[in-house]
Amino acid sequence: MKNIAVIGSGTMGNGIAHTFAQNGYSVSMVDISEEYLKKAIATIEKNLGRQVEKGTLTAEAKSQAMTRITTTTFLKEGVKDADLVVEAATETLDLKLKIFREIDENTKPETILASNTSSISITKIASVTKSPDKVIGMHFMNPVPIMKLVEVIRGYSTSDAVTKTIMELSRKLGKVPVEVNDYPGFVANRILMPMINEAIYTLYEGVAGVGEIDTVMKLGMAHPMGPLQLADFIGLDVCLSILNVLHNGFGNPKYAPCPLLVNMVQAGHKGVKSGSGFYKYTPGSKELIIADRFRK
Repeated sequence: MKNIAVIGSGTMGNGIAHTFAQNGYSVSMVDISEEYLKKAIATIEKNLGRQVEKGTLTAEAKSQAMTRITTTTFLKEGVKDADLVVEAATETLDLKLKIFREIDENTKPETILASNTSSISITKIASVTKSPDKVIGMHFMNPVPIMKLVEVIRGYSTSDAVTKTIMELSRKLGKVPVEVNDYPGFVANRILMPMINEAIYTLYEGVAGVGEIDTVMKLGMAHPMGPLQLADFIGLDVCLSILNVLHNGFGNPKYAPCPLLVNMVQAGHKGVKSGSGFYKYTPGSKELIIADRFRK
């Protein structure tokens, strides 16, 4: 496996492209606009530069990694030679089904098709392809170049051979793959999202403030980041989308998104990406400031 195509150049997509390129793979990164792709390349170069500054990567290795990445706005062109395609588009079912139909039509018969989805059914995605046995979930964690875990999700028809290949490939990337079965939220988000949702309910019901909730979880439970700050980092819109998948998939009211979360997303307060969520974010500043709405 030498040629990798990554569909989507956002936070997860460019992180996945970065990781494969750094480990010697040729990467074709595909997105709908040149502007998105240029931004992604700049992000990858900046992040590789940080590794050089920290001494974890040589300047030569950085240069070689950058030369392994090409970009295109034409999906057919980007995936035609791929041995593996990793879809990392927005967490929307209809969009992912559309992308997988197109990928399926334009790749080699032996190409493995993977989705970086954090909650959507791999079985459902695979159902729109001619070879569902070659479709698998490859759920990287954010930030991709740093986080070790990859959830490898087997759809109903995913073959043993494809699963073995992706497990081995993940290890070659320096990751720790964990094989899980295809149920809503898989493992990571089935456990994480109800915790985040409960933290938002705790704020919504006036039990404690933003800083207090996050401090309890950091100091009391040894979490490196409080659940409300983590929700901002993930993206409140992404959290809402995953909770809706869990709620619809299981039909259990315990997964119902907190009304505060719904209102924040509708108002455009999506966390770090929008500059405001439970905290306020200023480019270039690492200071954590609670959003005005939630100050006492």
